[in-house]
Amino acid sequence: MDGAGNASTEITPGQTVPVNLPDMYVGLQSSWEVDIWGKLRNQRKSAISHYLSSIEGTNFVISNLVADVAIYYNELLALDNELDIIKQTIQKQQEALMVVKLQKEAGRANELAVQQFNAQLLNTQVLEKNTLQQITETENKINFLLGRYPQVIERAKDVFFKDMPQQISAGVPSQLLANRPDVREAEFQIEASKFDLKAAKAAFYPNFNITASFGFQAFNPEFLFSSPASIAYSAMGTLVAPLINMNALAAQFNTAKANQLISMYNYQKAILNAYVEVANELSNIRNLQQINALKKQQSEVLKQAVETSNELYKYARASYLEVLMAQQNALQVSLELIEATKRQRLSAINIYKALGGGWR
Repeated sequence: MDGAGNASTEITPGQTVPVNLPDMYVGLQSSWEVDIWGKLRNQRKSAISHYLSSIEGTNFVISNLVADVAIYYNELLALDNELDIIKQTIQKQQEALMVVKLQKEAGRANELAVQQFNAQLLNTQVLEKNTLQQITETENKINFLLGRYPQVIERAKDVFFKDMPQQISAGVPSQLLANRPDVREAEFQIEASKFDLKAAKAAFYPNFNITASFGFQAFNPEFLFSSPASIAYSAMGTLVAPLINMNALAAQFNTAKANQLISMYNYQKAILNAYVEVANELSNIRNLQQINALKKQQSEVLKQAVETSNELYKYARASYLEVLMAQQNALQVSLELIEATKRQRLSAINIYKALGGGWR
């Protein structure tokens, strides 16, 4: 309020206008950018697409976690059944060792046969200890995935050889592949890149901003809210065109174009990877069914061979090497049958995973 004209102006009788007049303002001020070219709208859509993409990424991690837990659980069931087979084999080998020792005492066998039977028994006992260690490690893997300290996993090993639920046998509609979280994540990334490109293009155009304010202004607190004259408001519009930072805007536009191409290639890669995984698992299911059936037949034949070789050995109609070979083959095929059954059960988990967490 400086000036010669105010030197004698009195605010109240006997009080003139001071040289530095206080100025108090209480109010609200806001600025809006009018979205003429759709830049803000596209930025908002891009943010939504990125958010949805992050959700699908989370779902992808969750489906993988569920599949990993199921895989380790079935591996644990397989190890339990392997341990049972090994213990049964140890029992039979111990019985065979006793028989050959008795035959040695009777002069029908020599020390070499006893050593061979004993060596085979020791080898199977080592296999038992290794299987127990694998069971402990597999349990701890499941506990780790569940965020728990090491503890015993409750399970029923007798369900391992039960028939699997009916699987997809032929043909997978493309809609099922769209259920995969990684495919949906790639789709949202494409949408986000499209909106980012539109927003980068709109940044070349002028911006129209509207600024408005409303409040109370006075030189004295007594007059701030008591006088209608203290009401202060304003509204103005500005039109700003980018001139200096055109190179920066061009760089952002080129980056957005490159990101759109990357998103497109990632989407194609996700689709191709999904199709290959499903095709591999469907073929795996068919082949494992046949392998499992053949292994069951082979296992039954070799179990009978073990019994036959033991009987023939008792009557000196078979050598101890034939008995050892029959026992070793029976154990090996029994373990291979468990492995084939495990692979068949894992194929159901893998097809669940390949279809994005199930096809229902």
